[in-house]
Amino acid sequence: MSPTPVPAPCDTLVHGAHLVVDRDLEIPGGWIALRDGRVAAVGGPADPLPAAAARIDAGGRLVTPGLINTHHHMYQNLTRAYAPAINGSLFDWLTALYPVWAQLDVDDVEVSTYVAIVELLMGGCTTSSDHLYVHPRPGFLDAQVRAARTLGFRFVATRGSMTRSVEDGGLPPASVVQDHDTIMADAEAAIAAHHDPAPGAMTRVALAPCSPFSVSERIMVSSAELSERTGVRLHTHLAEDHDEDDYCAEVYGCRPVEYLERVGWAGERTWLAHFIYPSEEEVARLGRAGVGAAQCPSSNMMIGHGTMDALRWRELGLTVGLGCDGSASTDSASMWMETRNALLLGRLRNGPASMRARDALDLATRGSAACLGWEDEIGHLRPGACADLVVWETHPVALAGALTDPVEGWLRTGPARAWHTLVAGRVLVRDGEPVAPALAEVLTAHRRAAERLQAAALG
Repeated sequence: MSPTPVPAPCDTLVHGAHLVVDRDLEIPGGWIALRDGRVAAVGGPADPLPAAAARIDAGGRLVTPGLINTHHHMYQNLTRAYAPAINGSLFDWLTALYPVWAQLDVDDVEVSTYVAIVELLMGGCTTSSDHLYVHPRPGFLDAQVRAARTLGFRFVATRGSMTRSVEDGGLPPASVVQDHDTIMADAEAAIAAHHDPAPGAMTRVALAPCSPFSVSERIMVSSAELSERTGVRLHTHLAEDHDEDDYCAEVYGCRPVEYLERVGWAGERTWLAHFIYPSEEEVARLGRAGVGAAQCPSSNMMIGHGTMDALRWRELGLTVGLGCDGSASTDSASMWMETRNALLLGRLRNGPASMRARDALDLATRGSAACLGWEDEIGHLRPGACADLVVWETHPVALAGALTDPVEGWLRTGPARAWHTLVAGRVLVRDGEPVAPALAEVLTAHRRAAERLQAAALG
């Protein structure tokens, strides 16, 4: 019998782990070899280790694919736990905060994006989208891309928009809405400047009109047409609140899902945020069309108006991923916490046998990757995948006695944090601390921006 061949040398070797390669493959005592930003090979304790330029000893810790965030509003960390908005309904919360966000400038967006990405990395997230729909001034999406590239983070920037102000029957003030032609011209420019459809891309762009109650039907149709022409994805809030049902009935003469279909969004390039109140028949309809949706567990609980039945929606054919949503409705951007809360909500809703830790992890990895149209390269660690992974750390006191199942232990104990986070093979969190040399300076700038914005709003 011929000996097992030794794998080719690699850039980085992570070894000594309980390695979750994919939903269907776990390797106790496993190792993973990374080369040129990709997974080169995986193996078990009996397999020969490749030579490596750098080694990371996982020390028996759990290693998973990087978690993927499919819904965020990064600029909102400038209004974290903002007192005038914390106890209202969704519409009350938005009405309180729109005037604050109207004061945003480009520097505010860049520092808030930087801080948001560092926070996500510390919670085990390696790819995130962001729904940036407030554009009182130009250049916001460019600022976000600069921050992501500075940190080396895999990022889906969405060119969000609002066209319908209070004067037109919407919720936002006129100071944060734009006209149709301005939005579409900037969307085309953003795609040309920043969207990279190539394999292994670090930056992609999607189109993201905010919601049925803040954009016109025309901007939805135009966005769908631009998506068809360029291949970029589409994102919006939908079926988030019972007030939205009433609004759509009054303004559009139909339910939110019917409206989505009418404007040409019921297709495989679309993923939705929240999607709490559709009927099961509507879920199945959109599932057949290839639509995805992001559950945001902590935000749903904080606002207190319901959450999607994630596994039931998946049974009905819908692609489901996870998101953290924005601050002032969540106030913490940890994808580990969102994964844990998805587990708890699923069990609370459907009983203790309905959802397991691996189901929740699958939502946060493969499910989220599919929402972003990226399931071929991220959300798993099979050879050829992007080298995006997390070595997890939970304090030994919290883990004491958790001996039989490291994946269940990861979500049932805690809190867990990323001990090492790697994106495209680069270490962006090392020994629990972000590798972000400018972080102290950015935090100072962030505090000044938050103080300015909140003081201006409070008078």
